[in-house]
Amino acid sequence: MTFEVIFSPEAVDDLERLFHHAYERELTSATGDLDLADRAIDAIEQACLFLALSPFSCRKAGGSSFVRELVIPFGSTGYVALFEIVDAQTVVIGAIRHQRESDYH
Repeated sequence: MTFEVIFSPEAVDDLERLFHHAYERELTSATGDLDLADRAIDAIEQACLFLALSPFSCRKAGGSSFVRELVIPFGSTGYVALFEIVDAQTVVIGAIRHQRESDYH
């Protein structure tokens, strides 16, 4: 069984925010890698494809066993995607944050 993975509008906004933050950080860095932001978004999108196959293998987040988090390694840190298994065919990614951010917004 495979699930359809859907990015909520908020998660799409998060991807844009994370891209711009990484890009701006690299612009001001002495050794700036302007391709890093693209690679980070690619890593997030590729990791989220895993949810189509096995969303229940991710850690629970909160009171419901259907709300979970996917840890996405990238460099020395990474990202976390909050998602909900809506039904037997659908996973909705609700938010994405950098692991150094305090919480989902």
